[in-house]
Amino acid sequence: MARIPDTELERLKTDIDVQQLVQQSGVELKKAGKDWLGRCPFHADDTSSLVVTPAKNLWHCFGCSAAGGPIDWVMRMQGVSFRHAVELLKAGPSSAAEAGDAPKRSRTRPLPPPVALDADEQTLLGQVIDYYHQTLLQAPEALAYLQARGIGDPEAVARFRLGYANRTLGLRLPERNRVAGNELRTKLQRIGIYRDSGHEHLTGSLVIPVFDAAGNVVEVYGRKLLDNLRPGTPKHLYLPGPHAGVWNLDGVQGSEEVIVCESLIDALTFWCAGLRHVTTAYGVEGVTDELRALLASPIDGRPRRVLIAFDRDDAGERGAAKLAEALMAQGVDCYRVQFPKGLDANEYARKVQPAAKSLPLLVRQAAWLGAGTPPARLPGEQVAIEVEAAAPVPMPELPSSAAAPAVPASPPAPSAPPTPELPVQVKDDEVVLALGERRWRVRGLAKNLAFETMKVNLLVSCGDAYYVDTVDLYSARHRAHYLAAAAKELAVRDEVLKTDIGRILLKLEALQEERIKAATKTEPQVPELSEAEELAALDLLKSPDLLQRILADFEACGVVGERVNKLMGYLAATSRKLDRPLAVVIQSSSAAGKSSLMDAVLAFVPEEERVQFSALTGQALFYMGETNLQHKVLAISEEEGAHRAAYALKLLQSEGELTIASTGTDAAGNLVTQQYKVCGPVMLFLTTTAIDIDEELMNRCLVLSVDEGREQTAAIHRQQRLGRTLDGLIAKQHKREVLALHRNAQRLLRPLAVVNPYADRLTFLDDRTRTRRDHGKYLALMDVLALLHQHQRPVRTASVGGQVIEYVEVTLADIEQANALAHEVLGRSLDELPPQTRKLLAIVQHLVQAKAVEQSIEPRAVRFSRAEVRRAAGASDTQCRLHLERLTAMEYLLVHRGMRGQSFEYELLFDGSADEHRPRLAGLIDVGALQLEALEAGAEAATTTASSRGAGVEFAGSTRPQRALVAGASRPGSSLATPALARLPAEPLDDEPPARPPHLNGAAPSYLQTGEVQ
Repeated sequence: MARIPDTELERLKTDIDVQQLVQQSGVELKKAGKDWLGRCPFHADDTSSLVVTPAKNLWHCFGCSAAGGPIDWVMRMQGVSFRHAVELLKAGPSSAAEAGDAPKRSRTRPLPPPVALDADEQTLLGQVIDYYHQTLLQAPEALAYLQARGIGDPEAVARFRLGYANRTLGLRLPERNRVAGNELRTKLQRIGIYRDSGHEHLTGSLVIPVFDAAGNVVEVYGRKLLDNLRPGTPKHLYLPGPHAGVWNLDGVQGSEEVIVCESLIDALTFWCAGLRHVTTAYGVEGVTDELRALLASPIDGRPRRVLIAFDRDDAGERGAAKLAEALMAQGVDCYRVQFPKGLDANEYARKVQPAAKSLPLLVRQAAWLGAGTPPARLPGEQVAIEVEAAAPVPMPELPSSAAAPAVPASPPAPSAPPTPELPVQVKDDEVVLALGERRWRVRGLAKNLAFETMKVNLLVSCGDAYYVDTVDLYSARHRAHYLAAAAKELAVRDEVLKTDIGRILLKLEALQEERIKAATKTEPQVPELSEAEELAALDLLKSPDLLQRILADFEACGVVGERVNKLMGYLAATSRKLDRPLAVVIQSSSAAGKSSLMDAVLAFVPEEERVQFSALTGQALFYMGETNLQHKVLAISEEEGAHRAAYALKLLQSEGELTIASTGTDAAGNLVTQQYKVCGPVMLFLTTTAIDIDEELMNRCLVLSVDEGREQTAAIHRQQRLGRTLDGLIAKQHKREVLALHRNAQRLLRPLAVVNPYADRLTFLDDRTRTRRDHGKYLALMDVLALLHQHQRPVRTASVGGQVIEYVEVTLADIEQANALAHEVLGRSLDELPPQTRKLLAIVQHLVQAKAVEQSIEPRAVRFSRAEVRRAAGASDTQCRLHLERLTAMEYLLVHRGMRGQSFEYELLFDGSADEHRPRLAGLIDVGALQLEALEAGAEAATTTASSRGAGVEFAGSTRPQRALVAGASRPGSSLATPALARLPAEPLDDEPPARPPHLNGAAPSYLQTGEVQ
């Protein structure tokens, strides 16, 4: 009988509210302190002796002494068995509750039947197999059995519709005393699902169906999950009657080479190892005429090659010889797959890992039996798996047999087989190892911070039996006590567990050594630059067109387009040297290139100044080391991978440091509180595919959106094709030189302080609270631009409290450049729609306008489907659905139910212009006004340093505050209605109107001008 997992029972006992269950059964409850009182339905109760205690989720009657939890209530109320009560509760509390004043089994509300009551026998058998399949997917014990046997591949489970019979089918059928129930059970008896005794035939078994060419179930095999059965109970079951069908018919029907196993479990093992041309007999005496006919049928006029993979025991040898003799008589080339003595395919695959290499190698070493000219080696067209690198598997000689010809001599095998790699899974602080049918789980390894200790929490399980205890594996007394108790609990010999623990200890020592080395590894050494390298790096940093050089070098490294994103990523990475670095999130749909963009930016950063992870656990950052992240780039490939560490990341970004108090032990073994501290600042770099980014994260980061347009895709394709040419090969060498140059330049940048002499005259939006953080990003942009140009400007000093501080100053050119970038980045982030959604809105507008013209109707009358949008946008259905749902939620679109029931049509409500929407951040200071103020004040030094990039560089146009869009500026004592230009003298200097500097001509910087700004 299939046992209900303890975890499932605990879930029902805690998740099902017993108070609601009692009330749904028709019992009126009244509050009495922390409990509820009512009349017990199980006896004549006039005094409300039933007490329900929600805090413990229990009930008790002081009159009849009945008591228990949710399962006990359903059993008493419905008059059903324990298992039936569990199934009723799994279907929902409302299905389990039954009103009434006495338990009556006849009034039990049935569970929905998984089969049609009027189905014919073939259809009924298929529906039962489907129910078994769904049962397996929800049964942890069955899935664990598949994993333990090495056949838990989800593709195999789905393709062959593997199932599990846990005796719940009968609970969902009408009662036998009903006409429909009697007829249905009679049909199930005729097809073999039920026995004449009324019991389910395959109870407690893994179910493997066999299908014919039309997809009908023609045979069913059942293998009991548990081995500790009553004497005489068969482990292997089939439907009554002669065997029928060929398993995996599609995989072998057109194959020149076929592997034939003795059992379906063995055949599944081969299939999961990648050998898909496999089928099976139903035991050594279960080779059907249908299977022989298929194996003997030629393919394209040539005989098949049949590899017989029966068990390596006496019965398997006899069966293999008998089958080979029959097939060779019909001209079929036969081979014998030789497992070690006493093993079958499944046992061998579990002992020699990985099976994907060991089984193909064994197949290629199969011994030729006869029917043609002995080949030099078995052809391998059917197995496209690389096995040359696999270790040779020692093969014992076949026993002498008259029916089996002698095997050609082979190279001598080594004296002892190599120890197979121990399969291990490491997740957080948990190590899971599988040894045969035994599963070992180790916790607490990370707490052992020295090589002299190995105290862990060790759990071993086999089927439903398990034993767990905390044990010091370096203590012989502890090991002996653990082995004795575990062997008794699991009914396994001590010697078996002793061998297991020996292998586990060696594996844990290796893992512990890796952990301790990783915890104590030193920081990467900063390479010493040669004189030539330092001069080249300084020449780059002193370049008057430094930003253009950076973008050109990105192009030289193969990163096309994305000019704003590349520059922002480079500046953000450089900001790690500031006290308040920037943080960046790159947002795009899947496969749009966000990871490639992040990797390209990180390649410009020195290796010793960047730390990159795929994911972070919740407390990983707290134990990174006090200075391991200071002034570095922390890059995480996917924002979802950092979900558990989100709190620590936000705190590190905002506060600049992390602290945690944790309990530990001192040298004497006493508990002490230890404090761990991680110092920043750190530049945070993430990527994400989410359309709706976490608000807390978005407030702290600059959000960069990848260009997903067709032109960018075409440019990427051109670059990919170029990489296959000779020019591309030469470019790869040039790329290494460019990256080395930039890394050296980054090493020469000093973490200086930055002073902004124009800070008190800057303006910024103040119409919402989130601009408080956006304003800080805006100022940080100016700071990092000044820091990047530190070798082009004088480094000044100031004495504060007796300490000398070195700093560089922000120039007007930095402010102008920061304004241009703020429009592109901050302006876009303040848009209520993500860029990809806004682009789809524009496509929808064009689609609606075209349909309105075509149908001669108003645009408001146009209706369109998601399929039409998908074709117009050239996007996937998933992307279209997500963006349309966002537009619907924001009331840009209105949804109408379509004509086919489940389809929907949309109406465009938005009447603005999505095409003309460009990122723009209103409320920034007019840099031209600052320039004129500097001229008026005679600040010749300011004009001299106005542009560290040269006089010919073009900047963004006027960013004068737009009074129609914002209520006021954030500068104290100023108003957008009184711009800086209005405060100049009425009479111009030198009797001439002040000329606007030539670089402030209303155009974007030349290195950002590529038509539509990306």
